[in-house]
Amino acid sequence: MTIRIGNAPCSWGVEFADDPRNPTWRSVLKDCADAGYKGIELGPVGFMPEDPAILSEALDEFDLELIGGVVFRAFHDPNAWDDVMDGAKRTCEALKAHGAKHFVLIDSISPRRAPTAGRGSEAEQMDDAEWAAYRDRIVTVAKMGAEEYGLIPELHPHAGGFMDFEPEVERILSEVDPEVLKLCIDTGHCTYAGFDPVAFMERHMERITYVHFKSTDAAVKAKAISNRTGFYDACGQGIFCNLADGEVDLPAVRQLLLYSGYEGWCTIEQDCDPTLDPDPLGDARKNREYLESIGFK
Repeated sequence: MTIRIGNAPCSWGVEFADDPRNPTWRSVLKDCADAGYKGIELGPVGFMPEDPAILSEALDEFDLELIGGVVFRAFHDPNAWDDVMDGAKRTCEALKAHGAKHFVLIDSISPRRAPTAGRGSEAEQMDDAEWAAYRDRIVTVAKMGAEEYGLIPELHPHAGGFMDFEPEVERILSEVDPEVLKLCIDTGHCTYAGFDPVAFMERHMERITYVHFKSTDAAVKAKAISNRTGFYDACGQGIFCNLADGEVDLPAVRQLLLYSGYEGWCTIEQDCDPTLDPDPLGDARKNREYLESIGFK
């Protein structure tokens, strides 16, 4: 069995392609390679060059493989459908051009849900009609990625959106054919949402085709939830800490992956503020070294 460890532009604070605070795309590739990784995610489409020749040359230069890409758009908002489809199609085209397979679908942060991040009992819920339309939008994009581009569509629960807490994740998994929609589980977003990533993974390993490694600082998380801190402000406060310092039991995650015969990429995502993290390269090195210390190679 082979598990490969990659990283992602969000570990350098890149959440949106047009954020003027972003580091340059080449510096992210260079840092990722210098930190000892062989794979990287696309990041928000438009951050990396969309001309395949330009990006291929740079990936070759830094000896990096493109792992996958994320569509982080407002699936919850019917009025944002054109934007969702624009991001999805461009991401699919980029992934296909570079032979990447992981097509990760994330409902972006909603003003209706952001104040209750980490507070499942208080979170606003969709009514049945709104939920059905929301679910169907996710399924439409998933089917497009699989049928038109040969990708693996994977649902990624995320703090602050409408696919966040355990009951809603379980609901969509029960309603959508596992052949249509797989899972990208993010260990840190599980703990942010108040559920155990190991227990959840044990129930759904047959559907998990991709894993994001992230951990939360328990004290920062508790304060952020208590203060109703926004997601990006919580990132700036360090809610997603170095893997060795967080509350996720990553040795237990590793044992579960080994027992289940998981193969392929696991990608570190340490979301941070691009102007407040003093040393993303150093963090990337520390996270790789920590994973190696617990048995990942």
